[in-house]
Amino acid sequence: MQILVVGSGGREHALAWKLMQSPKVDQVFVAPGNGGTAAFTQNVDIAVTTNSEFAIAGLLDFARRRAIDLTVVGPEVPLVNGIVDTFQAAGLRAFGPTAAAARLEGSKAFAKEFMVAEGIPTAPAQIFDDYEAARAFLAQHTGPIVVKASGLAAGKGVILCDTPEAAQTALHQMMVQRVFGNAGDCVLLESLLEGEETSLLAFSDGTTVIPMLPARDYKRARDDDQGLNTGGMGGYAPSSLLSEETIESVTAGVLQTTIDGMRRRGTPFVGVLYAGLMLTAEGPQVLEFNARFGDPETQLLMPLLESDLLDIMLACVEGRLSPGDVRWRSACSVGVVLASGGYPGSYEKGKVITGLEEAAKIAAGSAAGFAGTIFHAGTQLQGDQTVTSGGRVLAVIATAADREAARNRAYKAVSKIHFEGLQFRTDIAALRHTENPGGDPTDTDRARDQESAYTAAGVDIDAGEHAVELMKAAVRQTYTPEVLSGIGAFGGSLSIEALSRDHNLVLVATTDGVGTKTMIAEAMGVYDTIGHDIVNHCVNDILVQGARPLIFLDYIAAAKLDPVQIATVVNGCAAACKAVGCVLIGGETAEMPGVYSPGSFDLVGTMVGWVDRDALIDTSALRSGDVCIGIPSSGLHTNGFSLARRVLGSVGWDTVLPELGKSVGEALLAPHRPYLREIEALWAAGVTIKAMSHITGGAYMENLPRVLPDGIGARIDRSAWEVPAIFRLIERLGEVDALEMYRVYNMGVGLVAMVAPDDVDTALAAVPGALVIGETTTWDGSGPRIIL
Repeated sequence: MQILVVGSGGREHALAWKLMQSPKVDQVFVAPGNGGTAAFTQNVDIAVTTNSEFAIAGLLDFARRRAIDLTVVGPEVPLVNGIVDTFQAAGLRAFGPTAAAARLEGSKAFAKEFMVAEGIPTAPAQIFDDYEAARAFLAQHTGPIVVKASGLAAGKGVILCDTPEAAQTALHQMMVQRVFGNAGDCVLLESLLEGEETSLLAFSDGTTVIPMLPARDYKRARDDDQGLNTGGMGGYAPSSLLSEETIESVTAGVLQTTIDGMRRRGTPFVGVLYAGLMLTAEGPQVLEFNARFGDPETQLLMPLLESDLLDIMLACVEGRLSPGDVRWRSACSVGVVLASGGYPGSYEKGKVITGLEEAAKIAAGSAAGFAGTIFHAGTQLQGDQTVTSGGRVLAVIATAADREAARNRAYKAVSKIHFEGLQFRTDIAALRHTENPGGDPTDTDRARDQESAYTAAGVDIDAGEHAVELMKAAVRQTYTPEVLSGIGAFGGSLSIEALSRDHNLVLVATTDGVGTKTMIAEAMGVYDTIGHDIVNHCVNDILVQGARPLIFLDYIAAAKLDPVQIATVVNGCAAACKAVGCVLIGGETAEMPGVYSPGSFDLVGTMVGWVDRDALIDTSALRSGDVCIGIPSSGLHTNGFSLARRVLGSVGWDTVLPELGKSVGEALLAPHRPYLREIEALWAAGVTIKAMSHITGGAYMENLPRVLPDGIGARIDRSAWEVPAIFRLIERLGEVDALEMYRVYNMGVGLVAMVAPDDVDTALAAVPGALVIGETTTWDGSGPRIIL
């Protein structure tokens, strides 16, 4: 049989992968497919999420020409736009609901009204298509609330708001700013349900419904369910949150009731019905319906499906589905989604992905009956390289006899994969004792009862060893042939023989930390950028003396080590080191219960750089009238976070503010920028840099004097550049004196280079974005040395 799978994500990769295992399938086409499906199917260059009418016509034409026996539709957009109706009218079989039935997903307003009419348990909600009416309702509301765009918004149209202010912001974004387009023309203001989130998918032929294994999906972008909503950052199956009794209850009271209600309305639902559930104290309640396979649930479930997927789909399409058609393996699967930096907001594409082959071998494992794999989503092939092309890039799936074993192998495989900006959650499928309430002790419970004395004291040796395993590959990618010993040794060693031959070598060293920025990272559950902060901070500290980075060492201390969290931080350090040509030669992790509060950690780094003695920055050449060139910062960098936390904590780290264009937490966590390439560009252009100042703790008032010789001061023109919104927000909400801001923060300029007037034009041409912000002055020792 010839099969056409419609879509380009990880879900479609998983469906094609499973369909290819059917002995009845001769060939699978995927339209448009991705870099992963290209390896074993034939991709078809027809986009399906834009210009839907044209895309559906193109798919129909392709299906006719290639005599496609069954078309399997993955994404919601073509389903809502009637692809199944079009194929049926042409006499072709397609797996999925008609446009009328797909309204369960395409219109949250329709779905909510349907659930209320059918008595399906769901959260109370008000539906509005008028902004002022919705705003007035919110003005009378207190406490948390959920703001939902009714239409399709690629999994991002649901915003959980802790405060009425955050809800008003979300409402304005949807209905006025139209950040989700016409999906936000109608909104739901829904009561926030509390409990554990899970999902249950089911096959249906329009009359019969057969549930799949329950799966747990992690929607929030960050650990501990922090951050913005996404399309899904990973999950596991089967979910221990749904007992057999609960599955039977949900199947009868939600899934079958839905199928019956749609059939009575003359719009039978054929395909996969997805019920997103919240397990509340009052019982399961429906958060949403999807009219197709879930993502990443499909990637979790397909490796566990024992039955022939094609047989099941044909039974649904032909109206003859029976319980015996769907059989499952006795195993567990865990999947971790690797996403582009910035997702679910804006992100860059085209980043080269490495380590896929090694990771795939680890995910696959060697035990009989347990198969794992890597499903591609946002990838494409460029020559012989696989590069990123979307927000969610890969789903690393591992299966095993138990969840913990599958989780360990999944994260071990994750540690082998690298691309610039890589981010992932570190808590997918983390075992929680509460998931076995009142039941028999699990193997994990028994293991916990057999703790060593050291573990009982609060220190987990195994966690440290696991962290090292997860970070090894990234650390070693920074090595050069000069490295003699590194990770795992008592001390790192590196030969400087070649450098010594060519240079009159001077070593420059610095040690610093990222301060309480770690607390924002902890609150957001974002650990992949904080390593960049400490490396780049140290780069800039040695750079102002004319030195280039040579080696770096990290130190991480915490109350309790989370191996994946620690590895994520160190992997960030490694990526930052690699970007500036520095070797991550070693490091230390320390678990110190009682010293640090639970969940907190500290990050410190030491860097050694090198410079030819003749190239050391000699600030004695500075004269009054030299020009201060400012190079923009990327945000707060690593200073002033105690004040920022006090001022902005009440706003909410996940709150997206229009002036920022992103959440407060994301703005604060913008990684510290290194200035090595900019300064190298100045040197290459022949600019003589008389002095450089890294605008860090103490800002202008304390950092500029550190490089000024006796008798020299500086005048900085605060009007010379536009101060980024995050600083103005802190100043306004904290009612901070304007001058005080320049004593605490870089205010948008992270490094100041001082040059002679004759070099200014060359300097500005060499470094895009650089600008003149002031000049040096004569200072007689009285009055302020730095004038702002």
